[in-house]
Amino acid sequence: MGSHRRLAPSGFDRGARGATLCVLTVAAAALGVLPAGAAPQDDNRAEVDRLYEEAEHATESYNKADERADLLRDEVDRAQDRIARQQDRINTMRDALGSLAGAQYRSGGLDPSLALMFADDPDEYLDKAAALDRISARQAGELKELQTAMRDLAQERAETTSKLDELDRSREAVARHKRTVERKLSKARQLLNSMPDADRAAYDRASRSGRAPDLTGAVPSSGRAAAAVAAARSAVGRPYIWGANGPSGFDCSGLTQWSYAQAGVGLPRTSQAQAHAGRQVPLSQAQPGDIVTYRDDASHVGMYVGNGQVVHAPYPGAAVRYDPVGMMPVSAVTRP
Repeated sequence: MGSHRRLAPSGFDRGARGATLCVLTVAAAALGVLPAGAAPQDDNRAEVDRLYEEAEHATESYNKADERADLLRDEVDRAQDRIARQQDRINTMRDALGSLAGAQYRSGGLDPSLALMFADDPDEYLDKAAALDRISARQAGELKELQTAMRDLAQERAETTSKLDELDRSREAVARHKRTVERKLSKARQLLNSMPDADRAAYDRASRSGRAPDLTGAVPSSGRAAAAVAAARSAVGRPYIWGANGPSGFDCSGLTQWSYAQAGVGLPRTSQAQAHAGRQVPLSQAQPGDIVTYRDDASHVGMYVGNGQVVHAPYPGAAVRYDPVGMMPVSAVTRP
């Protein structure tokens, strides 16, 4: 989400530039790029634009924290399983050592020298005693090793749980921030509702998905890219829902992740990570299926579908739609 004000770089597909100019004229009218003299309306639209961008930053931060928390939960679960298994082994060895100690006490309660003196077969006694010593030493060593491992794992579990708690707190903070942004969005909507009908209608038109562009001749980079493009295009018209990755709604990175998942390809959850999930190519060489990330911080992402168009989930209140690839500054084009 954010201001759709910068055209595609020069040298890119001429038809894309024409489509970009046409669509951006509408988007500019909706988002506040109007002539001087409409300052109050411009201020209100600029505030909505700013809040949308803040909401997207918050959503991507939430996604990142949520993904990290899930990974840490898995690590904690695996550590607890290892600890439980090793504790069972220790208990078994303790039982065995206890039985062995009892047997030794019952059969060898006498002083070893006296037991040897009264043994029916001194050689057999010495053999048994040596074997018992070896068994005891081996089991004691194993027990010590397992106890050490258990302490290490207990420390690992404590550290991981602490990290998980920290990430949960971070995620809650992001969610609170998101709620704050939503309250601001509500206020901005109230301001927009107070605008003249024509301005409000122009804004609403820019928030709806329009007719599918002509993508004739657009050739995906691979079969899996073609499948991902088909999935992304099938999602056009579904709502933007923050933190969602389909199939009924999406945020920006959720859409690209879900689309590639339909092609059997796993992408990271956040737009920042998706920017590095493959080989980067120049914008002038973009092919359908490429991931296009926007802004210097890669906080927004869409999928290039050909002829200068991307499919993306724009912002709350807008459906998944087609827009010119140059709708905002491009930071990277990545081919998964």
